[in-house]
Amino acid sequence: MNPALVTRNETDADAGTITEVTIAAFKTLEISNHTEQFVIEALRAAKALTVSLVAEVDGRVIGHIAFSPVTLSDGTRDWYGLGPVSVLPEYQRKGTGKALVQEGLLRLKALNAQGCCLVGHPDYYRKLGFRNMPGLVHERVPPEVFLALSFDGHTPQGTVTFHEARRTADKRAHAALHSAPDAAPSGVVVYAASRLSWSRKSRSPRVDCAGGLLRCRCWPPGWPCPSHWW
Repeated sequence: MNPALVTRNETDADAGTITEVTIAAFKTLEISNHTEQFVIEALRAAKALTVSLVAEVDGRVIGHIAFSPVTLSDGTRDWYGLGPVSVLPEYQRKGTGKALVQEGLLRLKALNAQGCCLVGHPDYYRKLGFRNMPGLVHERVPPEVFLALSFDGHTPQGTVTFHEARRTADKRAHAALHSAPDAAPSGVVVYAASRLSWSRKSRSPRVDCAGGLLRCRCWPPGWPCPSHWW
């Protein structure tokens, strides 16, 4: 990790920069449909950014992470969802994302949070303590890519629902696509509502499509953007 890296709470003045960092971080990722900035803006507007941190190097914001409340069907309280997390391309794979995750988890614990969950790459997030928890699920995603970390040793059971502001951002993207479905840029595949499965052999998700339109870049052989999973 860069010894000059500083993590701190976002301020009102950071909003535009966070949007720019988020766009740049996901610009070339096939896993993204480029709505991550809308998710952050919707969470901020709903006052649902429980923890929102930026990473700085020499006074320049190079990364951001968001945590927001989730609802568990078994009534367990004080759990939060991680994401989006964004790092400028030139600072990726240098420990910035890891530093943001670790500091964010410390902030959650200081707020007496009981746990955190996310949709993400299993190999990466397992290194940070997250695990697949049997009996704890998020609908529409393979169980292998839904991970959680309990802070108190209690394992909730049931379905996790992410904050409704995420769905607001998703609807905004869908509305734009439905108004101009032919406007998707080169390399963006217009999919129908997706059913996901997990290939244990290749350790990558697969998608089957039927129904309404989604605008996604796909990570071969087909992994729709996490914005649609929330």
